[in-house]
Amino acid sequence: MTDSMTDSMTAGTVMIPGHADDQIEAYVARPIDASSAASVVVIHHMPGYDEETKEITRKLAHHGYLAICPNLHYREAPGSDHGEASAACRSLGGVPDDRLIGDVEGSIRYVRSLPGSNGKIGTIGFCSGGRQAFLVGCTLPIDAAIVCYGGYMVGTPPPDRPVQVRPLLDIADRLSCPLLGLFGAEDRQPSPAHTAELEGVLSANGQEFEFHTYEGAGHAFFATDRASYRPEAAKEGWQRIFAFFERTLTE
Repeated sequence: MTDSMTDSMTAGTVMIPGHADDQIEAYVARPIDASSAASVVVIHHMPGYDEETKEITRKLAHHGYLAICPNLHYREAPGSDHGEASAACRSLGGVPDDRLIGDVEGSIRYVRSLPGSNGKIGTIGFCSGGRQAFLVGCTLPIDAAIVCYGGYMVGTPPPDRPVQVRPLLDIADRLSCPLLGLFGAEDRQPSPAHTAELEGVLSANGQEFEFHTYEGAGHAFFATDRASYRPEAAKEGWQRIFAFFERTLTE
């Protein structure tokens, strides 16, 4: 909520029931004085449940949202740091799609139970989490989804890639909510050709979406801790993110 930013928030790790009622970690940040706030599920990138993703979760709370980030790699290495957990998850082929959906469902139940929740749900994901945010939008009844350079929504991973995922074009017609996509023109997965293919399918189905591609930016241009960071693209991207959530979750 861009017109009600707050510095008064609470943030920290909780345990929630995820897929198959497994207990998993999740990081929750929320305004202390929220009276009618929408919720956002943050889906972390393949490097894991890290400091940068938690900072994004707090940023959303600063803008007035009840934000939660489930630790998708918790089962592989409980109590380990995010690097070890990510490596363990990669070695097993990545997060299975059904488990991801179950963990997001658990996250939604948790934030909807918080005082001040208005019941509306959005999701945002980065890198592998971008693909997973699109998967959530095509699987669960939510109110908004944001994809930040989500790889392999389109196109099949090479056989030697450690993380094996399936493309999602065949379920794109099930998208349940408005979609915002933010991409880099220099990215290879998804490439501009991939995003154009997805755009064509969504247009043919009459679905509500908007895509923006940033020149001079590649994969992970939001990542402030990496050489791929592009400040101008990230700044404009965040403006679009908050305008989109304002329109879809609070109007």
